Amino acid sequence: MPLVTRLVLGAGRAILSEPMAPLTPDQVRRRERVESLIRLAAPGLNLVLAVGERVSRLVEPEDHEYYPPRTRDRPPSP
Repeated sequence: MPLVTRLVLGAGRAILSEPMAPLTPDQVRRRERVESLIRLAAPGLNLVLAVGERVSRLVEPEDHEYYPPRTRDRPPSP
């Protein structure tokens, strides 16, 4: 019987998968490079998102089509 790894996603959801083979040294180097590029680009990407949010609020300060999400804690309003 194969071993099964359980990855919990939250809210009672989980994914079952088989264990993976260990990464080769080349795969580890490539993963480290990609992760370092992501860390390097993250501040710039955060700036792009912040500027986009500000511009969208300047262009249309109030979103008339926005409906806040309903929570399961309280019943829907009539």
